[in-house]
Amino acid sequence: MRGQEPFDDTGPTSVLVQKAEPAFPDPVGKTLPNKRDARPGSWRRALGRDWQLYTLAVLPLAFFVIFRYVPMLGNIIAFRKYEPGGSLFGETWVGLRYVKMFLADPSFWNVFTNTLVLGTLTLLFCFPLPIVLALLLNEVRNGKVKRFLQSVSYLPHFLSVVIVAGLVMQLVSIDGPVNQLVKALGGEPTAFIQKPEWFRTIFVSSEVWQTVGWGTILYLAALTTIDEQLYEAARMDGAGRWRQIWHVTLPGIRPTAVTLLILNIGTFMTIGFEKVLLLYNPLTYPTADVITTFLYRMGVESSNLSYAAAIGLFEALVGVVLIVSANLISRRAVGTSLW
Repeated sequence: MRGQEPFDDTGPTSVLVQKAEPAFPDPVGKTLPNKRDARPGSWRRALGRDWQLYTLAVLPLAFFVIFRYVPMLGNIIAFRKYEPGGSLFGETWVGLRYVKMFLADPSFWNVFTNTLVLGTLTLLFCFPLPIVLALLLNEVRNGKVKRFLQSVSYLPHFLSVVIVAGLVMQLVSIDGPVNQLVKALGGEPTAFIQKPEWFRTIFVSSEVWQTVGWGTILYLAALTTIDEQLYEAARMDGAGRWRQIWHVTLPGIRPTAVTLLILNIGTFMTIGFEKVLLLYNPLTYPTADVITTFLYRMGVESSNLSYAAAIGLFEALVGVVLIVSANLISRRAVGTSLW
């Protein structure tokens, strides 16, 4: 065309018209922040911009620092001889003396075995049953009936452990409903709460009744995130309800289930201290005494705080090993982990 200058792509002006494309364009044409923007001072700008949100974390952090991390300093008395009224961190250094004491103590290994057995039974029953109950509640189509069942199953969680222990003791007492039923069936009344062989059954049953309903909350929340189109596709392929649960529902809640399993394994060694303390008695020590109650008797009742601290430190180390191992196995086996 007349008056139009020819374009020379080799001239120096060709460099000026070339613009760098954004490194991370999003679908609507905007430019996402480049990774290079994460400079060392960027957290200061974020703190200045969102300081109101960060203030919400002050009290929780203070709680954990004061009541979780500062008390860890007391673990030093596991290696020092502590006397009530003396130095806060013990009088003299004794090294591994208390560690050797509990490793050679037959009573300790008895309570350690009881802890493993009670923890395993509780995990076997209290972990999968909330999943089953959540699946059953998810199949209820009547909204009023579903809310009623949820309320009834949640209620035991809000009862104090003292109340639950009192109910259990009344139920299994000589004149309680359980023995009344046994008598009606022609049997002899039994003092169940004083029988070592019945303690684990009583404890696990009460744990199931108290915790299973509350444990369904997270699973019901996870079920709401599953795409309905997956169920429609499964129905189009001819899958029934059981097939849909197996191939759609269970994979959908698997990350939640794995996370809760890891957390439960982390608290494996601290099983039910309050309830065990309220339900057990010297007659049931052979099967009821666990590490936490043994620590209570050694530390509080016998004032042997250094010995109790050494056992508590051992218990904590076992818990750390369990949760780290469970997290590693979960990450490699199913691809889901806490960290």
